[in-house]
Amino acid sequence: MAKRLLVAYGLWVLGGPLGLHHIYLGRDSHALLWMLTLGGFGGGWLWDFWHLPGWVAAANGTGVPGDRGRTVPALSPLRLAGQVMVGIYFGLVAALGLPWVPALLAQPLAVGLGVQLVSSVGDQTAEAPSILAAAFLASLLFQGRVLAVLPTSLAASIAAQRHRRYKPRGMPRPRLAARLYHLGLACLAFAAPLACRGVFGAVGVLGTLSALLRAATELLLLPLRASWLLAEVLGFAGGSPAWDASFEPSSRSERQQRAYEVLGLPAGSSAEDVHRSYRELVKVWHPDHNRHRAEEAERRFIELQEAYEELAGPRRAAAGVTPPAAPAMPGDREPRGGGVVNTEICVDHWMKNPPALPRVEAPVPPGVKRGGGGS
Repeated sequence: MAKRLLVAYGLWVLGGPLGLHHIYLGRDSHALLWMLTLGGFGGGWLWDFWHLPGWVAAANGTGVPGDRGRTVPALSPLRLAGQVMVGIYFGLVAALGLPWVPALLAQPLAVGLGVQLVSSVGDQTAEAPSILAAAFLASLLFQGRVLAVLPTSLAASIAAQRHRRYKPRGMPRPRLAARLYHLGLACLAFAAPLACRGVFGAVGVLGTLSALLRAATELLLLPLRASWLLAEVLGFAGGSPAWDASFEPSSRSERQQRAYEVLGLPAGSSAEDVHRSYRELVKVWHPDHNRHRAEEAERRFIELQEAYEELAGPRRAAAGVTPPAAPAMPGDREPRGGGVVNTEICVDHWMKNPPALPRVEAPVPPGVKRGGGGS
């Protein structure tokens, strides 16, 4: 299908830095170069304005360069300068995007590919093995340093100019879908390392900003912390400041919830329900009734006492009421002066002084006197 100059100019205006007009004219190498350099760093896109008529004619087969009859293309200083610039650009991109790859491998390979891409623009090309060999040799001489990208690119560009030639004619052109697929893969291979490096850099920047924000917050709160610490030392304040304790979960509600569970009551039960449940459970778990499981009874007995103190203690202290004593059981010792039986003392007393068991004497054989030997 014949190419139209008006369409080429329209694509040059709309997507010239991305090489859309070169894709339209079948100049895929030129299009890829423009995609990776954003229109030859801007200047190449403007330069295309004067060359579009000749490229459209060449695409339609009506215009052929006058020097095409020569065996080797003429030396082009502009192409040589472009090869050096793009080689340096590709080498720096490889150093930034592939820091984990050895410089002796990544840098000359990137420089060689950049020079080869410029060499393939238009109807010319160059021998890629010669370009890569020159790039690797120059990089090896300079030990793969970052500053070696300039001599490496210069050596690869000179090799490309020495081995320049025309592209063969009459080669079948791939379909548009295949061409776009190859261009997309090339752009992805170029941009993926830079994108990964950018993501890692952004994460590092966010982490640094977060650390700086925390440090600034601590610095702003430092005078308040110092004044509160001074007040505690001088005795004007006690405990932790309210603004600091607000970040710590309170255990008061958790202890009350646990106390209700020990007494078998729902949260928020009345004082009468607490008192009634406490007395019933104390009778059940009294150590005198659970001698076969003394340790568990002692533990449950103490838990009941603590739960009752947790729920009824604040109310009793506010009202000035003396707490009720645990229900008396056989064998309990009456506390002096009334009040609540100290559970821990009682249990300790029961464990150390168990009730005396009746003494059972062995039967005396006939003819033997009790308390001594002999008949």
